[in-house]
Amino acid sequence: MELDNNIQLRPKFEQFSPKTIGEIKSTFEKVKTYEADDFKLQNAGNHIWIGVGLFRREFWSPSLHIELDSYEDGRTYVKGIFGPDPVLWFIFLAMHFIVGGLFIVFGIIAYSKWTLSQPYDFDLFVMSVLSIIWLLLYFVARLNRRKGTAQMRELFSLANKIIA
Repeated sequence: MELDNNIQLRPKFEQFSPKTIGEIKSTFEKVKTYEADDFKLQNAGNHIWIGVGLFRREFWSPSLHIELDSYEDGRTYVKGIFGPDPVLWFIFLAMHFIVGGLFIVFGIIAYSKWTLSQPYDFDLFVMSVLSIIWLLLYFVARLNRRKGTAQMRELFSLANKIIA
C-alpha cells in the first residue's frame, strides 16, 4: 500500500478476502485476545475498528476502520480507511469549517464594500490570512500522517492477519 506520496489525508484500501464475514469475525476474536495490549480492537456488525494501544498512542496515531461486505460466492469485499482519532478528526474538520465560513463571510463583506466603493483592503487581508491558515492546517495534517506512517503499516499488517 502506497502511503508516502499519497495526497489523501485518509488513505484507503479495498481488497477481496477468500474468507466469509463469520470467519473474519472469528479470526478477529482470536487476534483480539493476544493483541489487546498493543492495539485497541472493536467490532460492531460488519465493521471493525483497529487503533493503536493506549500505552503506544501518540497525538498523531492513526486508526483503521474496516467495513466488510459479503458476496454470493463466499468472498468478502473489504474496505478500509485510515484516519486520526475520531475526536481529533472532528476538531480538525470543525477548524476547516470555521476557516471556510470566515473566508466566505469576509468575501461577502469585501464584495459589498467593493460594490459600494468603500475600502476593502482589510477584508482581503483577512481572506489572505485565512487562506494561509487553511494551507497550514493541511500541511500539519500531512505532517501528522507522515509521523503515523509506521503505525499505519502496523495496523495494515494486523488487518491483513485478520482478513487474509
